[in-house]
Amino acid sequence: MKPNNSSPIPGSAILAGVSGRKAIIMAANVRIATVAEGIFRAAKDTDSAVFMELARSECDLRGGYTGMTPQVFSGKMNAAAKATGFDAWALHADHISIKKGDVAEIEQTKQLIDAQIRAGYTSFAIDASHLFSFEGKTVREELAENIRVTTDLAQYIESKMKGNEFGLEVEVGEIGRKDGDGLVLTRPEEAVEFIRALKENNVHPQVLAIANGSTHGHTYDENGNVVEQLSIDIPQTKAIAAALRNNELNVGIAQHGITGTPRELINLHFPKGDIIKGNVGTFWQDVVFDTLKVYEPALYKDIRNWTLEKYRPVNPGKKDRQVFDGNCKFAIKEFYSDLYAVDAETEMAIQAMAYAESLVFFRAFGSYGSAALVRKKMAKPAA
Repeated sequence: MKPNNSSPIPGSAILAGVSGRKAIIMAANVRIATVAEGIFRAAKDTDSAVFMELARSECDLRGGYTGMTPQVFSGKMNAAAKATGFDAWALHADHISIKKGDVAEIEQTKQLIDAQIRAGYTSFAIDASHLFSFEGKTVREELAENIRVTTDLAQYIESKMKGNEFGLEVEVGEIGRKDGDGLVLTRPEEAVEFIRALKENNVHPQVLAIANGSTHGHTYDENGNVVEQLSIDIPQTKAIAAALRNNELNVGIAQHGITGTPRELINLHFPKGDIIKGNVGTFWQDVVFDTLKVYEPALYKDIRNWTLEKYRPVNPGKKDRQVFDGNCKFAIKEFYSDLYAVDAETEMAIQAMAYAESLVFFRAFGSYGSAALVRKKMAKPAA
């Protein structure tokens, strides 16, 4: 890897570079691209590898709810990387979600993947975790549709990448799914059976997303107040990692839904090295909106009013704070032009906040110096 090359590198190279290390690589869901330069500057100053990503719901052929298509997102991330001169990052398609698994949805998904590859994406997360059969009599039968769809899409990506390396993340447990007893957690035997089945189909992911008690976005108490997320089941996570390791399946864990998790808990108690990728999304959206409250109060008020007027009626019984927090992401596309036309002082403040918060995340994740490991791995000739 050339030191001055700021183009994205394969996600697989980053994950291979930190293999066996007590480190988690941050994956930032950059819904408002203004934070990207601050994140990259912090990555460069701490030599921390990073994934920049958006999910299908956030960024699709119509712009998702961020207003960014894959081509637009790629352009903004590449510009931010070039501006900072940072070289150890991957452009990741987070949550390529499949809800039904029928022919039409698969074809639409492949069209999205085509656009992501044309835009220069170097890493992909296939999420067919919704395709779970409660009627299955064995674990393999419960996961059969997930296995089928994940295999189909992974093989499609490989064929379209034409020999170029890429990162591959897959998902076995739907993040945040609940039943009558609360959050449904992935069992070790599910993770093992899922990865084993994929490998039988010649699909070799580097990282596996599991359901381990996290949820996307904020966590609230019964009064609608934001509280720390303390629901991640660390013993269950360690048990899944141990089962994967004991079966020699060579795959790490992706921790989704980190917003709201105290970073001192991450630093001291997350099983780094078992968890190798950590997704941080809503947090960066909050950085922008919290900055707008002070620097662009009129714009923030317009965003808040639009969100509450549109989503209060469909969220009966919820406090305004909870309605806004849960739905302000949909205002990003509505106010796209305004958000990218803030004045220079506002932009500088957003980037500075993103920079400072990234330093803390990289430290909590143990990823300082990880970029050097990636460079070293990429420079090593194949055996």
